[in-house]
Amino acid sequence: MKIRDWNRNLKVRLVGEFFMNTSYWMVFPFLAIYFAEEFGKSTAGLLLVVSQVFSVAANLVGGYCADRFGRRTMLVVASIGQGFAFLLFAYANSPWLESPILGFIAFTIAGMGGSLYWPASQAMIADVIPEKYRSDVFAIFYTTLNIAVVVGPLFGAVLFFSYRFELLLIVAVISMILGTVLRLYTNETLPQSVIDKWQREESVGVLGAVGKQVKEYGVIFKDKLFLLFVIAGILGAQTFMQLDLLIPVFLKETIDEQTVAAFMGRELTVTGETSFGVLLSENGLLVALFTVIITRWMTRFREKWVFFMSAILYGVSMLIFPITSWFWMFVLAMAVFTFAELMVVGVQQSFISKLAPEEMRGQYFAAASLRYTIGRMIAPLSIPMTAWFGFGWTFTILALLAFASGVIYYWMFQLFEKQPSHL
Repeated sequence: MKIRDWNRNLKVRLVGEFFMNTSYWMVFPFLAIYFAEEFGKSTAGLLLVVSQVFSVAANLVGGYCADRFGRRTMLVVASIGQGFAFLLFAYANSPWLESPILGFIAFTIAGMGGSLYWPASQAMIADVIPEKYRSDVFAIFYTTLNIAVVVGPLFGAVLFFSYRFELLLIVAVISMILGTVLRLYTNETLPQSVIDKWQREESVGVLGAVGKQVKEYGVIFKDKLFLLFVIAGILGAQTFMQLDLLIPVFLKETIDEQTVAAFMGRELTVTGETSFGVLLSENGLLVALFTVIITRWMTRFREKWVFFMSAILYGVSMLIFPITSWFWMFVLAMAVFTFAELMVVGVQQSFISKLAPEEMRGQYFAAASLRYTIGRMIAPLSIPMTAWFGFGWTFTILALLAFASGVIYYWMFQLFEKQPSHL
Protein backbone atom coordinates (compact mmCIF):
# COMPACT_ATOMS: atom_id res chain seq x y z
CA MET A 1 0.00 0.00 0.00
CA LYS A 2 1.58 3.27 -1.16
CA ILE A 3 1.63 6.40 0.97
CA ARG A 4 -0.51 8.27 -1.56
CA ASP A 5 -3.27 5.70 -0.89
CA TRP A 6 -3.22 6.29 2.86
CA ASN A 7 -6.01 7.92 4.81
CA ARG A 8 -5.33 11.67 5.17
CA ASN A 9 -5.05 11.27 8.95
CA LEU A 10 -1.94 9.14 8.53
CA LYS A 11 -0.34 11.39 5.92
CA VAL A 12 -0.67 14.37 8.25
CA ARG A 13 0.66 12.38 11.18
CA LEU A 14 3.62 10.98 9.25
CA VAL A 15 4.94 14.46 8.44
CA GLY A 16 3.99 16.05 11.75
CA GLU A 17 5.37 13.25 13.91
CA PHE A 18 8.66 13.24 12.00
CA PHE A 19 9.32 16.84 13.02
CA MET A 20 8.06 16.18 16.54
CA ASN A 21 10.24 13.09 16.97
CA THR A 22 13.28 14.88 15.56
CA SER A 23 12.89 17.77 17.98
CA TYR A 24 12.19 15.38 20.88
CA TRP A 25 15.39 13.43 20.19
CA MET A 26 17.36 16.67 20.28
CA VAL A 27 16.47 16.80 23.98
CA PHE A 28 15.67 13.37 25.41
CA PRO A 29 19.06 11.59 25.08
CA PHE A 30 20.84 14.29 27.07
CA LEU A 31 18.46 14.52 30.01
CA ALA A 32 20.33 11.86 32.01
CA ILE A 33 23.44 14.06 31.83
CA TYR A 34 21.42 17.17 32.72
CA PHE A 35 19.77 15.64 35.79
CA ALA A 36 22.99 13.95 36.93
CA GLU A 37 24.76 17.32 36.84
CA GLU A 38 21.95 19.12 38.66
CA PHE A 39 21.01 16.55 41.31
CA GLY A 40 23.91 14.10 41.46
CA LYS A 41 23.88 10.58 40.09
CA SER A 42 22.02 8.90 42.94
CA THR A 43 19.19 11.40 43.09
CA ALA A 44 18.96 11.64 39.29
CA GLY A 45 18.56 7.88 38.98
CA LEU A 46 15.76 7.79 41.54
CA LEU A 47 14.00 10.76 39.94
CA LEU A 48 14.08 9.06 36.53
CA VAL A 49 12.52 5.96 38.11
CA VAL A 50 9.72 8.11 39.55
CA SER A 51 9.20 9.75 36.15
CA GLN A 52 8.85 6.36 34.45
CA VAL A 53 6.27 5.23 37.02
CA PHE A 54 4.08 8.19 36.01
CA SER A 55 4.62 7.40 32.32
CA VAL A 56 3.57 3.76 32.81
CA ALA A 57 0.38 4.88 34.56
CA ALA A 58 -0.29 7.41 31.79
CA ASN A 59 0.11 4.69 29.18
CA LEU A 60 -2.61 2.58 30.84
CA VAL A 61 -4.89 5.59 31.11
CA GLY A 62 -4.11 6.55 27.52
CA GLY A 63 -5.43 3.26 26.19
CA TYR A 64 -8.64 3.65 28.15
CA CYS A 65 -9.15 7.25 27.05
CA ALA A 66 -8.43 6.47 23.39
CA ASP A 67 -11.29 3.96 23.42
CA ARG A 68 -13.67 6.20 25.34
CA PHE A 69 -13.02 9.74 24.10
CA GLY A 70 -11.61 9.08 20.64
CA ARG A 71 -8.26 8.74 18.89
CA ARG A 72 -8.01 12.26 17.50
CA THR A 73 -9.09 13.79 20.80
CA MET A 74 -6.28 12.06 22.67
CA LEU A 75 -3.70 12.88 19.98
CA VAL A 76 -4.60 16.55 20.16
CA VAL A 77 -4.74 16.67 23.97
CA ALA A 78 -1.44 14.80 24.32
CA SER A 79 0.37 16.97 21.76
CA ILE A 80 -0.85 20.27 23.22
CA GLY A 81 -0.16 19.04 26.75
CA GLN A 82 3.34 17.97 25.81
CA GLY A 83 3.87 21.38 24.21
CA PHE A 84 2.93 23.18 27.44
CA ALA A 85 5.21 20.81 29.39
CA PHE A 86 8.18 21.69 27.19
CA LEU A 87 7.25 25.36 27.49
CA LEU A 88 7.46 24.96 31.26
CA PHE A 89 10.76 23.11 30.83
CA ALA A 90 12.08 26.02 28.75
CA TYR A 91 11.03 28.50 31.43
CA ALA A 92 12.90 26.41 34.01
CA ASN A 93 16.06 26.88 31.90
CA SER A 94 15.47 30.47 30.84
CA PRO A 95 17.31 33.76 31.45
CA TRP A 96 14.67 34.50 34.10
CA LEU A 97 14.77 31.24 36.04
CA GLU A 98 17.07 28.28 36.64
CA SER A 99 15.09 25.55 38.41
CA PRO A 100 16.11 21.88 37.97
CA ILE A 101 13.15 20.80 40.13
CA LEU A 102 10.69 22.57 37.86
CA GLY A 103 12.57 21.12 34.88
CA PHE A 104 12.10 17.61 36.24
CA ILE A 105 8.38 18.18 36.81
CA ALA A 106 8.02 19.49 33.26
CA PHE A 107 9.97 16.53 31.86
CA THR A 108 7.72 14.12 33.76
CA ILE A 109 4.59 15.79 32.38
CA ALA A 110 6.06 15.70 28.86
CA GLY A 111 6.77 11.98 29.26
CA MET A 112 3.19 11.39 30.38
CA GLY A 113 2.00 13.27 27.29
CA GLY A 114 3.98 10.91 25.06
CA SER A 115 2.52 7.92 26.90
CA LEU A 116 -1.02 9.25 26.37
CA TYR A 117 -0.29 9.79 22.67
CA TRP A 118 1.06 6.31 21.86
CA PRO A 119 -2.05 4.08 22.34
CA ALA A 120 -4.27 6.44 20.34
CA SER A 121 -1.74 6.67 17.51
CA GLN A 122 -1.52 2.89 17.18
CA ALA A 123 -5.30 2.49 17.39
CA MET A 124 -5.83 5.06 14.64
CA ILE A 125 -3.66 3.06 12.23
CA ALA A 126 -5.64 -0.09 13.00
CA ASP A 127 -8.89 1.83 12.50
CA VAL A 128 -8.15 3.05 8.97
CA ILE A 129 -5.74 0.51 7.45
CA PRO A 130 -6.83 -3.00 6.33
CA GLU A 131 -5.13 -5.77 8.30
CA LYS A 132 -2.99 -7.02 5.41
CA TYR A 133 -1.37 -3.58 4.99
CA ARG A 134 -0.90 -2.66 8.65
CA SER A 135 2.58 -4.13 9.05
CA ASP A 136 3.83 -2.02 6.13
CA VAL A 137 2.32 1.15 7.57
CA PHE A 138 3.76 0.48 11.03
CA ALA A 139 7.14 -0.17 9.40
CA ILE A 140 7.09 3.19 7.61
CA PHE A 141 6.29 5.04 10.84
CA TYR A 142 9.05 3.05 12.58
CA THR A 143 11.52 3.99 9.85
CA THR A 144 10.74 7.71 10.11
CA LEU A 145 11.18 7.46 13.87
CA ASN A 146 14.65 6.00 13.41
CA ILE A 147 15.56 8.71 10.91
CA ALA A 148 14.60 11.18 13.63
CA VAL A 149 16.82 9.25 16.05
CA VAL A 150 19.70 9.73 13.60
CA VAL A 151 19.15 13.43 12.93
CA GLY A 152 17.97 14.66 16.34
CA PRO A 153 20.97 13.78 18.54
CA LEU A 154 23.44 15.29 16.05
CA PHE A 155 21.85 18.71 16.50
CA GLY A 156 20.96 18.14 20.14
CA ALA A 157 24.56 17.36 21.12
CA VAL A 158 25.37 21.01 20.39
CA LEU A 159 22.08 22.82 20.98
CA PHE A 160 21.07 21.20 24.28
CA PHE A 161 24.19 22.29 26.14
CA SER A 162 24.71 25.67 24.46
CA TYR A 163 21.18 26.85 23.59
CA ARG A 164 18.97 24.84 25.94
CA PHE A 165 16.30 27.49 26.44
CA GLU A 166 15.91 28.15 22.73
CA LEU A 167 15.85 24.43 21.91
CA LEU A 168 13.18 23.63 24.50
CA LEU A 169 11.12 26.56 23.26
CA ILE A 170 11.30 25.23 19.69
CA VAL A 171 10.23 21.74 20.83
CA ALA A 172 7.27 23.28 22.69
CA VAL A 173 6.16 25.20 19.61
CA ILE A 174 6.47 22.16 17.33
CA SER A 175 4.36 20.07 19.76
CA MET A 176 1.64 22.70 19.85
CA ILE A 177 1.68 23.09 16.06
CA LEU A 178 1.31 19.31 15.71
CA GLY A 179 -1.68 19.35 18.04
CA THR A 180 -3.29 22.20 16.11
CA VAL A 181 -2.71 20.51 12.74
CA LEU A 182 -4.18 17.25 14.04
CA ARG A 183 -7.23 19.12 15.25
CA LEU A 184 -7.78 20.91 11.94
CA TYR A 185 -6.77 18.31 9.36
CA THR A 186 -7.65 14.89 10.79
CA ASN A 187 -10.91 13.12 11.48
CA GLU A 188 -12.02 10.93 14.36
CA THR A 189 -11.56 7.22 13.58
CA LEU A 190 -13.11 5.65 16.67
CA PRO A 191 -16.05 3.59 15.36
CA GLN A 192 -19.46 5.03 16.12
CA SER A 193 -20.52 1.68 17.58
CA VAL A 194 -17.86 2.03 20.28
CA ILE A 195 -18.96 5.57 21.06
CA ASP A 196 -22.57 4.40 21.34
CA LYS A 197 -21.50 1.57 23.65
CA TRP A 198 -19.78 4.01 26.01
CA GLN A 199 -22.85 6.21 26.02
CA ARG A 200 -25.05 3.23 27.02
CA GLU A 201 -22.75 1.74 29.62
CA GLU A 202 -21.80 3.19 32.95
CA SER A 203 -18.16 4.21 33.02
CA VAL A 204 -15.90 2.43 35.50
CA GLY A 205 -13.71 5.52 35.79
CA VAL A 206 -10.04 5.95 35.09
CA LEU A 207 -8.89 4.12 38.22
CA GLY A 208 -11.22 1.25 37.44
CA ALA A 209 -9.83 0.99 33.91
CA VAL A 210 -6.25 0.97 35.20
CA GLY A 211 -7.13 -1.66 37.79
CA LYS A 212 -8.75 -3.86 35.15
CA GLN A 213 -5.70 -3.70 32.89
CA VAL A 214 -3.30 -4.40 35.73
CA LYS A 215 -5.43 -7.39 36.73
CA GLU A 216 -5.19 -8.78 33.21
CA TYR A 217 -1.40 -8.80 33.52
CA GLY A 218 -1.90 -11.62 36.03
CA VAL A 219 -2.02 -13.98 33.04
CA ILE A 220 1.78 -14.26 33.24
CA PHE A 221 1.55 -16.13 36.53
CA LYS A 222 -0.57 -18.85 34.93
CA ASP A 223 1.89 -19.63 32.14
CA LYS A 224 5.39 -20.73 33.15
CA LEU A 225 6.94 -20.22 29.73
CA PHE A 226 5.48 -16.76 29.37
CA LEU A 227 6.63 -15.85 32.87
CA LEU A 228 10.18 -16.88 31.93
CA PHE A 229 9.87 -14.82 28.74
CA VAL A 230 8.88 -11.71 30.71
CA ILE A 231 11.59 -12.20 33.37
CA ALA A 232 14.26 -12.64 30.70
CA GLY A 233 12.95 -9.53 28.93
CA ILE A 234 13.10 -7.44 32.11
CA LEU A 235 16.70 -8.52 32.76
CA GLY A 236 17.66 -7.85 29.16
CA ALA A 237 15.98 -4.44 29.26
CA GLN A 238 18.49 -3.33 31.89
CA THR A 239 21.11 -3.47 29.14
CA PHE A 240 19.51 -1.89 26.08
CA MET A 241 17.74 0.83 28.05
CA GLN A 242 21.11 2.21 29.15
CA LEU A 243 21.38 3.79 25.70
CA ASP A 244 19.69 6.93 27.07
CA LEU A 245 20.78 6.58 30.70
CA LEU A 246 24.18 5.24 31.71
CA ILE A 247 25.99 5.49 28.37
CA PRO A 248 25.67 9.30 27.96
CA VAL A 249 26.76 9.90 31.57
CA PHE A 250 29.71 7.52 31.09
CA LEU A 251 30.84 9.19 27.85
CA LYS A 252 30.64 12.66 29.36
CA GLU A 253 32.93 11.67 32.23
CA THR A 254 35.25 9.55 30.07
CA ILE A 255 35.86 11.80 27.06
CA ASP A 256 36.99 15.36 27.68
CA GLU A 257 38.11 16.21 24.16
CA GLN A 258 39.52 13.62 21.80
CA THR A 259 40.82 13.76 18.23
CA VAL A 260 39.09 11.06 16.19
CA ALA A 261 40.29 11.83 12.66
CA ALA A 262 42.53 14.15 10.68
CA PHE A 263 42.04 15.27 7.08
CA MET A 264 44.17 17.72 5.08
CA GLY A 265 45.74 19.16 8.18
CA ARG A 266 42.44 19.53 10.03
CA GLU A 267 41.54 17.54 13.11
CA LEU A 268 38.07 16.29 13.93
CA THR A 269 37.49 16.25 17.69
CA VAL A 270 34.65 15.07 19.90
CA THR A 271 33.65 15.69 23.49
CA GLY A 272 31.66 13.37 25.73
CA GLU A 273 28.40 15.05 24.73
CA THR A 274 29.06 15.10 20.98
CA SER A 275 30.42 11.54 20.99
CA PHE A 276 27.15 10.33 22.49
CA GLY A 277 25.24 12.16 19.78
CA VAL A 278 27.35 10.38 17.17
CA LEU A 279 26.85 6.95 18.80
CA LEU A 280 23.10 7.45 19.11
CA SER A 281 22.93 8.46 15.46
CA GLU A 282 24.99 5.38 14.59
CA ASN A 283 22.42 3.23 16.38
CA GLY A 284 19.51 4.90 14.64
CA LEU A 285 21.14 4.72 11.22
CA LEU A 286 21.97 1.02 11.56
CA VAL A 287 18.42 0.28 12.73
CA ALA A 288 16.92 2.22 9.82
CA LEU A 289 19.16 0.52 7.25
CA PHE A 290 19.36 -3.07 8.43
CA THR A 291 16.18 -3.95 10.36
CA VAL A 292 14.51 -5.78 7.47
CA ILE A 293 17.74 -7.46 6.26
CA ILE A 294 18.77 -8.82 9.66
CA THR A 295 15.21 -9.85 10.52
CA ARG A 296 15.01 -11.96 7.36
CA TRP A 297 18.44 -13.41 8.09
CA MET A 298 17.46 -14.38 11.64
CA THR A 299 14.45 -16.35 10.40
CA ARG A 300 16.91 -18.96 9.07
CA PHE A 301 17.99 -19.87 12.60
CA ARG A 302 16.19 -21.48 15.52
CA GLU A 303 14.59 -18.91 17.79
CA LYS A 304 16.38 -20.39 20.80
CA TRP A 305 19.77 -19.39 19.42
CA VAL A 306 18.60 -16.02 18.14
CA PHE A 307 17.38 -14.92 21.57
CA PHE A 308 20.36 -16.48 23.35
CA MET A 309 23.00 -14.86 21.10
CA SER A 310 21.23 -11.50 21.20
CA ALA A 311 21.45 -11.49 25.00
CA ILE A 312 25.11 -12.57 24.90
CA LEU A 313 26.00 -9.78 22.45
CA TYR A 314 24.21 -7.22 24.61
CA GLY A 315 26.41 -8.37 27.48
CA VAL A 316 29.56 -8.22 25.35
CA SER A 317 28.78 -4.63 24.33
CA MET A 318 28.48 -3.69 28.02
CA LEU A 319 31.90 -5.21 28.69
CA ILE A 320 33.53 -3.32 25.81
CA PHE A 321 32.47 0.17 26.93
CA PRO A 322 34.44 0.49 30.20
CA ILE A 323 37.71 -1.09 29.01
CA THR A 324 38.90 2.00 27.13
CA SER A 325 38.35 5.71 26.56
CA TRP A 326 39.05 5.46 22.81
CA PHE A 327 36.15 6.82 20.77
CA TRP A 328 36.40 4.25 17.97
CA MET A 329 36.13 1.41 20.46
CA PHE A 330 32.87 2.95 21.61
CA VAL A 331 31.73 2.95 17.97
CA LEU A 332 32.49 -0.79 17.85
CA ALA A 333 30.63 -1.38 21.11
CA MET A 334 27.59 0.45 19.73
CA ALA A 335 27.69 -1.66 16.55
CA VAL A 336 27.62 -4.85 18.66
CA PHE A 337 24.84 -3.34 20.81
CA THR A 338 22.75 -2.49 17.74
CA PHE A 339 23.25 -5.89 16.11
CA ALA A 340 21.99 -7.52 19.33
CA GLU A 341 18.92 -5.26 19.15
CA LEU A 342 18.16 -6.07 15.52
CA MET A 343 18.51 -9.83 15.99
CA VAL A 344 15.24 -10.06 17.93
CA VAL A 345 13.28 -7.01 16.82
CA GLY A 346 11.37 -8.98 14.20
CA VAL A 347 10.95 -12.35 15.92
CA GLN A 348 9.67 -11.34 19.37
CA GLN A 349 6.08 -10.65 18.32
CA SER A 350 5.96 -13.88 16.33
CA PHE A 351 7.05 -15.91 19.36
CA ILE A 352 4.45 -14.25 21.59
CA SER A 353 1.82 -15.34 19.07
CA LYS A 354 3.07 -18.92 19.38
CA LEU A 355 2.86 -18.83 23.17
CA ALA A 356 -0.58 -17.27 23.29
CA PRO A 357 -3.81 -19.23 22.89
CA GLU A 358 -5.86 -17.59 20.15
CA GLU A 359 -8.61 -16.48 22.51
CA MET A 360 -6.04 -14.84 24.86
CA ARG A 361 -3.71 -13.27 22.31
CA GLY A 362 -4.64 -9.70 23.21
CA GLN A 363 -3.91 -10.30 26.89
CA TYR A 364 -0.57 -11.88 26.09
CA PHE A 365 0.55 -8.98 23.94
CA ALA A 366 -0.54 -6.53 26.63
CA ALA A 367 1.25 -8.48 29.36
CA ALA A 368 4.36 -8.77 27.20
CA SER A 369 4.77 -5.00 27.47
CA LEU A 370 5.72 -5.56 31.12
CA ARG A 371 9.20 -6.41 29.84
CA TYR A 372 9.61 -2.76 28.95
CA THR A 373 7.45 -1.02 31.53
CA ILE A 374 9.07 -2.76 34.51
CA GLY A 375 12.47 -2.69 32.81
CA ARG A 376 12.15 1.05 32.21
CA MET A 377 11.29 1.63 35.85
CA ILE A 378 14.35 -0.24 37.10
CA ALA A 379 16.93 0.83 34.49
CA PRO A 380 17.66 4.35 35.88
CA LEU A 381 19.10 2.74 39.03
CA SER A 382 22.28 2.20 36.99
CA ILE A 383 23.14 5.88 37.44
CA PRO A 384 23.35 5.87 41.27
CA MET A 385 25.09 2.46 41.00
CA THR A 386 28.07 4.22 39.41
CA ALA A 387 28.43 6.31 42.57
CA TRP A 388 28.46 3.14 44.67
CA PHE A 389 30.50 0.76 42.49
CA GLY A 390 32.08 2.85 39.72
CA PHE A 391 31.47 2.59 35.99
CA GLY A 392 33.51 -0.60 35.52
CA TRP A 393 31.54 -2.69 37.98
CA THR A 394 28.21 -1.17 36.92
CA PHE A 395 28.78 -2.16 33.29
CA THR A 396 29.92 -5.61 34.47
CA ILE A 397 26.73 -6.08 36.50
CA LEU A 398 24.67 -5.09 33.46
CA ALA A 399 26.59 -7.59 31.33
CA LEU A 400 25.89 -10.34 33.86
CA LEU A 401 22.18 -9.48 33.78
CA ALA A 402 22.24 -9.79 29.99
CA PHE A 403 24.00 -13.17 30.20
CA ALA A 404 21.42 -14.32 32.78
CA SER A 405 18.70 -13.20 30.37
CA GLY A 406 20.25 -15.39 27.66
CA VAL A 407 20.35 -18.41 29.97
CA ILE A 408 16.67 -17.95 30.86
CA TYR A 409 15.74 -17.64 27.18
CA TYR A 410 17.64 -20.85 26.43
CA TRP A 411 15.93 -22.70 29.29
CA MET A 412 12.53 -21.37 28.19
CA PHE A 413 12.99 -22.61 24.64
CA GLN A 414 14.15 -26.00 25.88
CA LEU A 415 10.86 -26.31 27.75
CA PHE A 416 8.87 -24.97 24.81
CA GLU A 417 10.40 -27.45 22.37
CA LYS A 418 9.50 -30.33 24.68
CA GLN A 419 5.95 -29.15 25.24
CA PRO A 420 4.70 -26.60 22.63
CA SER A 421 1.14 -26.96 23.97
CA HIS A 422 2.24 -25.71 27.36
CA LEU A 423 -1.11 -24.63 28.81
